[in-house]
Amino acid sequence: MSTMFDTLLQLPLFQGLCHEDFNNILEKIKFDFAQHKKGNIIIEQDAPCNHLIFLIKGIIAVETISKDGTYSFIEHIEAPAVIEPQVLFGMQLNYTATYYASTEADTVAVSKSFIINGLLKYEIFRLNYLNVISNYAQNAHNRLWYNSPTNVEEKIINFILTHVHKYPGTKVLKTKMDDLARNLNDTRLNVSKALNSLNEKNVIELKRKEIIIHDVSKLIWVNSKVDCIIY
Repeated sequence: MSTMFDTLLQLPLFQGLCHEDFNNILEKIKFDFAQHKKGNIIIEQDAPCNHLIFLIKGIIAVETISKDGTYSFIEHIEAPAVIEPQVLFGMQLNYTATYYASTEADTVAVSKSFIINGLLKYEIFRLNYLNVISNYAQNAHNRLWYNSPTNVEEKIINFILTHVHKYPGTKVLKTKMDDLARNLNDTRLNVSKALNSLNEKNVIELKRKEIIIHDVSKLIWVNSKVDCIIY
């Protein structure tokens, strides 16, 4: 159990808390621990966010499905991590993605009431939380000012990078070629040629209805106009 709490202290929201403060938190606030087998769903997209959930062990897959259902984007996140802290407050209080265990995974959940009445009373936690939310908002704003792509390869790279939230880990874009072409406002032939070119450069890996990105930095290197924004 102590190892789990040591992992929590590595998370951005708890960094800077002394052990004395953290021990006081443990006495007052309920932490709900859960273990998830590989493949188990942890959170479903559009489910209400009533807890702050921390990944403290393992790897989880994060899948977001577009509103029109024409594509989905999957990222893989390793522990330690916090899941969507930006949706605990505000007008939109539902998770934006489905989370499931890629490996055996352990999570810790803290209810919203404990966050408000307990954790937010600690200045360091408040500042850490504000920094996380501010970084998310600033990064989302910066994405609007990416340079406009000038060719199909840049369109594809820009499309992928605008959906990336975490720099490390494998990304998968699931879509049909026709749907991707419509989303890029280009022809299927042009998109196919550009994808095969990126595949030959080992920037992406093409599979049936899937585009796999093993290393985001390769996309950035190919398109130096775009900076990868992460939080």
